[in-house]
Amino acid sequence: MAQVVRVSGIELYVKAKSKIIMETINRNSKPTKIIYWIFTGLIFLLDSVLPAFTFNSDLAKEGVRHLGYPDYFRIELTIGKIIGGILLILPMVPARLKEWAYVGFGIAFISAFISHSVVDGLNVQSALPLVGLVILLVSYISYHKLYTPFKTN
Repeated sequence: MAQVVRVSGIELYVKAKSKIIMETINRNSKPTKIIYWIFTGLIFLLDSVLPAFTFNSDLAKEGVRHLGYPDYFRIELTIGKIIGGILLILPMVPARLKEWAYVGFGIAFISAFISHSVVDGLNVQSALPLVGLVILLVSYISYHKLYTPFKTN
């Protein structure tokens, strides 16, 4: 049985003592919601859907080989990206799983930047993962403006 507690414009949904619950702050912040869905959608499309359709192409295989990774890493990374994208895009996913998806994407972007920088030097291609990281950070910050996950004791 869920309780709804309202405190000066903040709605607090309480389900159980040891569960992660969501506090919805300023539910009428339409610009924040728009920013969140645009940037989360970009992450989903560019780093989940696109790799799902292109991971088996010759270009993807050569890219992974060029960086010195084994071929099975390409498949593992794609599976992780698909799962992470689904966790980010579905609104009913618990906050803790969304946090881990953000962490996974962040590690992937930072690792991609380091890999490209070490192998190819600093150039435009090595900076592209940083663009993805900025998109991810905007999604993450706007997510936390809309929903503040916390734990009750």
